[in-house]
Amino acid sequence: MSLTIQTNKAAMIALQNLNATTESLQGTQNKIGTGFRISSAKDNSAIWAIAQNQRADLGGLAAVKMGLDRAQSIGDTALTAGQSISEILVQMKEKVVAAQDSSLTSTSRKALDADFKSLLKQITQVIRDAAFDGAKLLDASLPNGIGFLADADGTAVITLSNQDLRLGQTNITLTAGASIATLSTAKVSLSKLNASIDNVSLALAKMGAEVKQLQNHNTFLGKLSDSVEAGVGNLVDADLAKESARLQALNVQQQLGAQALSIANQAPQIILSLFRGGG
Repeated sequence: MSLTIQTNKAAMIALQNLNATTESLQGTQNKIGTGFRISSAKDNSAIWAIAQNQRADLGGLAAVKMGLDRAQSIGDTALTAGQSISEILVQMKEKVVAAQDSSLTSTSRKALDADFKSLLKQITQVIRDAAFDGAKLLDASLPNGIGFLADADGTAVITLSNQDLRLGQTNITLTAGASIATLSTAKVSLSKLNASIDNVSLALAKMGAEVKQLQNHNTFLGKLSDSVEAGVGNLVDADLAKESARLQALNVQQQLGAQALSIANQAPQIILSLFRGGG
């Protein structure tokens, strides 16, 4: 190989290798710093695009799950209130059955009637208070129920149906003016009360099934989100143990590359020795 001070091919090669090592070292440090094997489109455009699409789906699922959390709270509130109404109706039956006794004194019958009417008022109060975030499912304010998004595409819907438990309506046929002040009115109230208890039980069964469906779907979405997130991680997450070992290797390689460049840069000094001693 010829000796020249104009072109130092060995230094050029050493510099190229050192630059390549430094670039790899910077890439490895970025992976360790960010935790991502692919953190931008330039790392791997196809994989990055797939991961971004999946992240968008995750965002959609998070929004849907938030809506379903609200739906579950609305359903639980209505179901709790409905169960309270059912219990009140059971208490009312005790009063109505007691009022069937023809031997009751006028004072006793009035006391039973007062308790009966107090329980009727409680039903109205429970329905009035049975609201979550302004949504009520036990009166006529939402006759078609409430629909909640069930997927990230915004196409599927889960509906919580309205179950009207107001007095004097389809489920509870007892009116606000119902009375057991006399034996005849007590008999009428008992017939209506028995039907109302059956109707309310059926309405709550339907509502309970819908709330359970919503709860199960919400749980499924949580698991689906975890699976998608894990899939994104498989695509873009860095293996930090592997990158740590690579970092150490590249640090050593960089030091060796710097030494090789230093040695290559000293080669022209040999030319000086060829011109010494003759004079």
